[in-house]
Amino acid sequence: MRTELGEILARAQETGVFSAAAWSVGTADEVLDRGVLGTRWHGGPAATEHSLWDLASVTKPIVGLAVVALAERGLLDLDDPLPRHLPAYAGGDKASITVRQVLTHTSGLPGGTPLYREHTTRDALLEAIRIGPLRSAPGTRVEYSSQGFILLGLIAEVAGGAPLDRLVADLVTQPAGLTATGFGPAGGFLADAVATEDCPWRGRVVCGQVHDENAVVLGGVCGHAGLFAPLRDVERLGQVLAGGAQALLKPASHAAMIACHTEDLALRRGLAWQGLDGPGSPVGTALEPTAYGHTGFTGTSLWVEPARGRYYVLLTNRVHPSRTTPGIETVRREFHASAASR
Repeated sequence: MRTELGEILARAQETGVFSAAAWSVGTADEVLDRGVLGTRWHGGPAATEHSLWDLASVTKPIVGLAVVALAERGLLDLDDPLPRHLPAYAGGDKASITVRQVLTHTSGLPGGTPLYREHTTRDALLEAIRIGPLRSAPGTRVEYSSQGFILLGLIAEVAGGAPLDRLVADLVTQPAGLTATGFGPAGGFLADAVATEDCPWRGRVVCGQVHDENAVVLGGVCGHAGLFAPLRDVERLGQVLAGGAQALLKPASHAAMIACHTEDLALRRGLAWQGLDGPGSPVGTALEPTAYGHTGFTGTSLWVEPARGRYYVLLTNRVHPSRTTPGIETVRREFHASAASR
């Protein structure tokens, strides 16, 4: 028998908001509601427990967990300026930006910039970030910035002395028990991926390649996007976080990550986590005020209520076949309102 959450998502699937959805709601010790429905693309095979979802920007807090773990090990300091790890940033307008400001989206680096259109190689795209203008002075404004997290991935590699995919595996996915999460493509890893957009830039429906175009140019392994995971892994991460993240971080580090560091600014941001921004929150207002989480452009999200010890996972491919398909905002709010009332 389908639950209320399943009914909400089934109605959205039937009206074309997405072709598939997977969800899980629970605590550190118990799954209260979960399921998978729909097809990997419209008219395609059924989505299953093993289907892999493009997490999009849910990658950011996972990379953030790795960066904070590196800080715990003394390999970097959150107040390090960029040039300490990226010498090319010395002497310019970005020299004073700190790792902490990147994590809280207060670096002044712009967001939502389609650099891939004019910068078609990894080196060219990274150079465009280095020489591009800041949108605001560091520390003065919250602006969601994938550019900042691209740099954060580079910082992690320098500080950790290993490629980003290995650091994420060693510091986050393996300790948390996420057995099928990783950056693609890697052999047959993405054979069961859920489709995303019918992409004009690529001239095809994207399935098994990261949706984010800047990430494609960067090779698919980067700090702002690129991770794929099945429901059970995102569910497991939700359980670890709901239980205090002890498998990943010391209590003080976890507390610092989920605290609001931007109380004097317009938006609530932790270290790589979004806070609940009142009526502007993508998941509505039903979660407790100290809730934290992250959404992904492809239609994914993971949110946690620390006081209640609850997690909320919603995975969809709302950009299939087009990113302009309406409805995901309403679905997210309705899903979380219903889930939080349990």
